[in-house]
Amino acid sequence: MPEAPKIAVIYYSATGTVYELARSISAGAEAAGSQVRLRKAAELAPESAIASNPAWAQHAAATRDIAVATPDDAAWADAIIFGSPTRFGNIASQLKQYIDTLGGLWAQGALANKVYSGFTASSTAHGGQESTLLALYHSVHHFGGILVAPGYTDPVKYADGNPYGTSHVSGQGNIPVDETARNAAKYQGSRVATITATLTRGSTL
Repeated sequence: MPEAPKIAVIYYSATGTVYELARSISAGAEAAGSQVRLRKAAELAPESAIASNPAWAQHAAATRDIAVATPDDAAWADAIIFGSPTRFGNIASQLKQYIDTLGGLWAQGALANKVYSGFTASSTAHGGQESTLLALYHSVHHFGGILVAPGYTDPVKYADGNPYGTSHVSGQGNIPVDETARNAAKYQGSRVATITATLTRGSTL
């Protein structure tokens, strides 16, 4: 039997919202038959900054056992799904720093022809979700990657409302990730897995 597609879900999350989406993305990809590596970007903020925010400190402690992403995870994967909170309409510096470590793989052409997708969260309804994902996708074009956004390809996306990637409004942490976002994330993971399988082993959709 052909090998199951390999998907790396690589994210940064300060207080846990993007982490929750990453878990649902991973669940959707696994349910569609993929091997999944869930990895977090290394933290760059000083301990004093983390300690000053109880939610940030609590999430850092709760996810201490999740492996930190390395370039090997990108090399291993047939598809990479990146997740980041919005930072002034752009991706977080922690995820950007990880992407910047992939220069060696890029120079070898090892990032080309992989499938890529993205997801995000913001505190406010118009906090830069779309611009964050579009900024993330600039790197995909430079990699020579195959961008697989969820689009409006399933009814759950009409509820979620973001064709660029799964997103959630956290309201400064006061609005937990809901079923709408979880279902959209699971669907995105499944869609990436299905299309990756088609590209890597010639299976039919």
